[in-house]
Amino acid sequence: MSKVDFAAMRAAMVASQLRTSDVNDPAIIAAMASVPREDFVPAERQDTCYIDRPIPLGGGVMMNPPLATGRLLLAAQVKAGDKVLLLGDSTGYTAALLKAVGAEVTSVQANPARGNAKNAPYDAIVIDGAVDVFPPALTGQLADDGRIATGLVERGVVRLASGRKAAGVVGFVMLADIEMARASGFEPEKAGFVF
Repeated sequence: MSKVDFAAMRAAMVASQLRTSDVNDPAIIAAMASVPREDFVPAERQDTCYIDRPIPLGGGVMMNPPLATGRLLLAAQVKAGDKVLLLGDSTGYTAALLKAVGAEVTSVQANPARGNAKNAPYDAIVIDGAVDVFPPALTGQLADDGRIATGLVERGVVRLASGRKAAGVVGFVMLADIEMARASGFEPEKAGFVF
């Protein structure tokens, strides 16, 4: 049985998925070319971890395709020295990429919709997946002129969204339709039966 050449797969991902889709920030490209994605998925998924599809992790949790991760980081405009709140990163891969870019990362997995007010304010908030609604509690944790990147679900379609805080309010711009896993821990509240 031949050994899988993950370095070659990583290089192909950068060349054929990222660069062809305008993920061209040198720091993001360098991070995604060097951080071994295969180390962040179950062993049985390693051979396919660089394909441009969500990866099932078990329990209904999915890992974003590489392109979605690259586009999220690009939309967040994260740079070295930024203080970043990362929400919904189920594997640690996105945290590793942000650290490789030079960001100071606070990662929250339990109750991510609440964020982490203790370390606020943040220069950027990255939600590693798609959500139905941006949690209002996170607005207060973002610095003035801070950035947000996530996927927002609109009528069943996921759109990559970039947000910025001004005058205490976050406004979003929809950048593109994108295939993105739903962020775990951001499930919408179910409406109860009302008489």
